[in-house]
Amino acid sequence: MAEKEESGEAGEGKTELQIIKELVDELYTFRDCYFDTHGVEEAVRKDGDVKQKMEQTLKRLEEKEDGLKHKAEFLLQKGRCLNVAQDFSADAEECLSQAVKLDPRLVEAWNILGDQYWKKGDLIASKNCFTGALQREKNKVSLRNLSMVLRQLPAASDDEHGKHVLESVDLARDAVQLDLSDGTSWGILGNAYLSMFFLCGQNPQFSQQALSAYAKSAADRIASSTPDLHFNRANLFHYEELFGCALEGYSRAAALDPNWKEPPEKEKQLLEHLDKVTELTRNKGKVKTRRLRTMLSSLNTSALGPCSSPQFSSPSGHVGSLEPRPLSSLTQGHNAGVAAMGKVVFSLASEGHVAFTFGMVDSEETCIAVMVYNTANTWGVLIGDSVVIPEPNVKRHLIQHKDKSYDFKSIRVDSPLLLFVNGKKQNTQSQIPISISYQGHRRLKETD
Repeated sequence: MAEKEESGEAGEGKTELQIIKELVDELYTFRDCYFDTHGVEEAVRKDGDVKQKMEQTLKRLEEKEDGLKHKAEFLLQKGRCLNVAQDFSADAEECLSQAVKLDPRLVEAWNILGDQYWKKGDLIASKNCFTGALQREKNKVSLRNLSMVLRQLPAASDDEHGKHVLESVDLARDAVQLDLSDGTSWGILGNAYLSMFFLCGQNPQFSQQALSAYAKSAADRIASSTPDLHFNRANLFHYEELFGCALEGYSRAAALDPNWKEPPEKEKQLLEHLDKVTELTRNKGKVKTRRLRTMLSSLNTSALGPCSSPQFSSPSGHVGSLEPRPLSSLTQGHNAGVAAMGKVVFSLASEGHVAFTFGMVDSEETCIAVMVYNTANTWGVLIGDSVVIPEPNVKRHLIQHKDKSYDFKSIRVDSPLLLFVNGKKQNTQSQIPISISYQGHRRLKETD
């Protein structure tokens, strides 16, 4: 009789746990699929609506608390309910800590506790939770979250940081392989590849892999509603000079989270930068005609410096002197065996932007924007300087965003060390690896 009663109590407990789990599942569905039932113009209400739904769910859970025998599982669901909000919750931490003490086998509780420590900024405790969960069961949540934590852990040296990034990529890949349809895992893999891109000498292979992973994430119904994804991808688009895509991404991130100030600020900064570049390029830096012609009168092949030597070795591996060509004759893409040469007519500091930009006018008085990456804060060019760009990479930008449109050409230079200014190669102090900040899960900023 006693055994039957125990069996009945266990069955009743299991039923109750199923009910509360379904209640919490409904809460997460409400949050993750909010825009299935609400227009994007209602995004400003999302956090408040989710909080209200959380409080309603929490009340229903607490009504069932006394009758539950399986305390650990109940504490897991209560902690999971409290974890739905973006911010750290001390109550959630307490519930989940008790749950894993009562039943260390609860992998989901370890994962959510690790998420709480992440929100709290306690990276070591967060790492320990995800590592412990993986020791019990290989799962995508622990893998991808540990990937994020490793990229944030303080490192004693560049080598140690490099090892963290390499391991984070492997973890993110493993998470994706466990569920190829999970957009959240694809987004975190994109962030990991972005870290690899800047760690490994900006190898374009990793940039393309990051963009590919972001595209997979954006195709997912739930992940596509995450503003972080659009913001992170927009930052990479910006670096790749896909300015129209970058503007669209910043705008989408701002629409999905109107309370987040950084995306609209980035959008505004980029639009203002494009306004300045196009206006100054069109007006040749607003340099007066007489002064411009005086500047150009001193422009001659002596500015080519080492580029005029038969032994000159270009970045592409070409050996031999480069032929100076007017800007009007350059084709889009890489121009092998030739050099662009001109006088600086304007410059824009890189503050708030990923490149130092200046305008250059050649002997035909054609003006083009030049965007130089990986520059030290102390590096720059002055109006009137003679600049030579070996084998220039030319791009035409056609951008339409909201009520703005742009049409201009530019030359991309990946390092100031590739330039010759007034006939001289730039010293190594002029270069410093670029850094792009991006947003990790729950707004904890990641920087590479």
